[in-house]
Amino acid sequence: MKVKYLFLFALIGVLSACGGKKEGDSVAVEKEPLTSTEVPLDSTMKVKEVVGIARIEPDGKIISINAETAGFVKEILFAENSRVKKGDVLVVLESAIENAQLNQAQSRIKTQQASITAAKANLESLKVKLANAQNTYDRNLKLLQGNAATQQSVDDSRFNVEDLQKQLSAQQANIQQQEARLEELRADIGLSQTQLGKKSLRAPLAGTFLSCDVKPGNYISTSTVLGEFAKEGPYLAVGEVDELFALRVKNGNKAYIRPQGERNILARGTVVFTGAYLKQKSLFSDRADNLEDRRVREVHVRLEDNSQVLIGSRVECVIELEN
Repeated sequence: MKVKYLFLFALIGVLSACGGKKEGDSVAVEKEPLTSTEVPLDSTMKVKEVVGIARIEPDGKIISINAETAGFVKEILFAENSRVKKGDVLVVLESAIENAQLNQAQSRIKTQQASITAAKANLESLKVKLANAQNTYDRNLKLLQGNAATQQSVDDSRFNVEDLQKQLSAQQANIQQQEARLEELRADIGLSQTQLGKKSLRAPLAGTFLSCDVKPGNYISTSTVLGEFAKEGPYLAVGEVDELFALRVKNGNKAYIRPQGERNILARGTVVFTGAYLKQKSLFSDRADNLEDRRVREVHVRLEDNSQVLIGSRVECVIELEN
């Protein structure tokens, strides 16, 4: 009986073996799909566009405007989002002291000019006296030759001529000194005007003020920021290109920007800057735990139209590659 059961089990084993794989058959092994970082690059693939995230910035980035001099704010002539031209007055500071100094310098220069006028008149008078004295001396000298005058009269007239000549030279030197003083006073007026001019803070460039950080009555110094300023001109889309395509992006490539996740085009532009080196992909990463070891190349695209974008906004930047 036991032998019968043993034979039955053996038969079942043989049948199981016969139902298995035949010689030469291969076994299909199920594999997990590769991740995006493990997919090998297909050398026949032609990439026509590179898409990255970019930030809209004014040309030259956002500038902080500082005051040239310290003082109390008297009047503010610009507001947030106001456009200004180069040289427009932005802020007026209290300038009572500077105005008084300028008036004082102008008063001094008028007094000096009057002194020079008087000195020149005295010089002309000395010239007339010298001419008369010279005539007297010449006449006495001739009279002495005819024994009609004494030697004393000749000597006295000669001494008078010499004295007037010295007075004339001294007066000419005095006038030169007075004129030099006049130039100093004019320089003082120029300095006072410059100091007064600095009390009117002007726009260094044409552009748009994005923010105003001061109010009338505030005391400001040279380190005080008046506001943030965007230089006038085309905006830039500042983005990053993955190291895989870094060498294929060049200045002059055409590009366009669109809202993130959308297809409509906001503006078109041209690549005007490509970074000289690769750096860590960190400019647009909002995650502190982003440890992806990839390198990127910074790229700037100058936009043709600013009307559809806002400074500081993030967009998708599509760069068209040359194949």
